[in-house]
Amino acid sequence: MTGSEAPPAFRLAYVPGVTPGKWVRIWNERRPDVPLTLLQVPAAEASEVLSGKDADAALVRLPVDRTVFSAIPLYTETTVVVVPKDHVVTAADEVSVEDLDDEIVLHPLDDVLDWEGPPGLPAFERPVTTADAVELVAAGIGLVVVPQSLARLHHRRDLTYRPVVDAPQSGVALSWPEEATTDLVEDFIGIVRGRTVNSTRGRAKPPAAAQQERKRPEKSGGRKPAQGKASRGGASGGSKGARRGRPRRRS
Repeated sequence: MTGSEAPPAFRLAYVPGVTPGKWVRIWNERRPDVPLTLLQVPAAEASEVLSGKDADAALVRLPVDRTVFSAIPLYTETTVVVVPKDHVVTAADEVSVEDLDDEIVLHPLDDVLDWEGPPGLPAFERPVTTADAVELVAAGIGLVVVPQSLARLHHRRDLTYRPVVDAPQSGVALSWPEEATTDLVEDFIGIVRGRTVNSTRGRAKPPAAAQQERKRPEKSGGRKPAQGKASRGGASGGSKGARRGRPRRRS
């Protein structure tokens, strides 16, 4: 590599509510030779970031366009309603969409839930972002239904949330352009799928893993005899371990 060439890097985008920390930590342990750069993007812009090659892969919310992107579903989130702590909803452990029929339910423009029709009574106007909607909930203007990770992301001491059992749910996936399945993308796929360092499926081991392999003592093909004891069918090397001959016949 010449002085003008930049070292390889892996760029990972992620949408609000997703916490990539565990996978990033494993990447840094396995691939210290390749820095990982994180880029937080709005959920609606994740596909554009991948298409524009501003990231190698992204942790996104489903669905994605499967004609353009590959995707590995990772998990599905619980959907919750965010309410003031003194709201009547807090008397129950969980609620249904029908329980919200008489409530003003805010529907932000960046909503990530696939509603056929939003629950509750519509507000006068739609908040621009989920963060704006949470502020309005705190002001007593309405409620908002979101994936649980977003409720945690925008946590406030004066608000709480309850699961909505029959609401749409948001799935999170690792996605990347199908035509750009690079070796580094394959490495990250292995990490999110829980593969070990040696489970590379044909990928060459990264330098860090190869170096660890070189440090391990080589295993012998058979069991080594203990010192001072004769192995089966042979002597241990001392006079006491001389091979026995056939017993003499008594006269």
